[in-house]
Amino acid sequence: MPPKSTNDASVHEAAGAGWESTHEERRIVAADGTGIAYEVLGRGRKTLVLSNGLGGRLYAWTPAIEAFWSEYRIITWDYRGLFSSDSPKSKRKLSVANHVDDIMAILEHEGVDRAVFVGWSMGVQVSLDVAASFPERVAGLVLINGTHGHVLSTGFQPVVSVPFLPKRLHALLDWLQDHEDVAQQIARLSRVLEAPMYLGFRLTAGPRARELTPLLARYMDDVLGPSFTNYLRLFQELDAHSTYHLLREIEAPALIIAGVLDVLTPAYQSEEMARRMPHAEYIRLWRSSHFSLLERPDVVVPAMRRFLEQRARF
Repeated sequence: MPPKSTNDASVHEAAGAGWESTHEERRIVAADGTGIAYEVLGRGRKTLVLSNGLGGRLYAWTPAIEAFWSEYRIITWDYRGLFSSDSPKSKRKLSVANHVDDIMAILEHEGVDRAVFVGWSMGVQVSLDVAASFPERVAGLVLINGTHGHVLSTGFQPVVSVPFLPKRLHALLDWLQDHEDVAQQIARLSRVLEAPMYLGFRLTAGPRARELTPLLARYMDDVLGPSFTNYLRLFQELDAHSTYHLLREIEAPALIIAGVLDVLTPAYQSEEMARRMPHAEYIRLWRSSHFSLLERPDVVVPAMRRFLEQRARF
């Protein structure tokens, strides 16, 4: 299939010249008939699978793409229900297991037998599930700013879990999904969060915060865009999912990276994963929030390179 140009000019500008000449947008139809959009780029024979966060697409991986596109083939996909992928006929088909089936179908279609899975945020849960379900397909795991499951039990609770909060959050998510007009109004009002997030980037990324501003705006557009109600449901599916009981059985080498200032997926969750997984290396970044790759590429990218060269089992 010949390369297909993308309309996402901001991605190309952020990533610089080079990798975009290898970039292709492709599509498959999942077993249940849902159309799944995915992207392929890079020149290498070994494959990296980028498992996106809940919100955030190719642009969120800019430092890793710039570092590895000439040495690796890179595949990423839009989760069903989000962005360029179709919504399934039933919302029940938005579970983590469905996303796992989608990426495995993509790898089959692309003829990829084995890959390193690089997950960020939601992508950590998806990648862990792949490693537990299809260990022979996983050459390694790079898990950034994520958790093993039950996100509403720990999300927005950076120090200690509040027992009654998960059910209250579920009730709020239910109500917003039942009142889409209100949800869309709240989404528009939520744009005011860009200012405090930018100030947070000033603390964690320093002078690079100005470079990240266009990416932050795009991230907010993605999260608060047409897929917003599916985004709310996916939060609930992530809370229903857990690989905690499987962590000790995951034999793939793993690099786990957490930000001390991460409120959405607190660092103690990553530390817990590292303790339970038999071949995990843990890096805790004191000056980093939920966007460690973008904020601290000076640490994250070299750590990824060492992992890929010395520990991944292709």
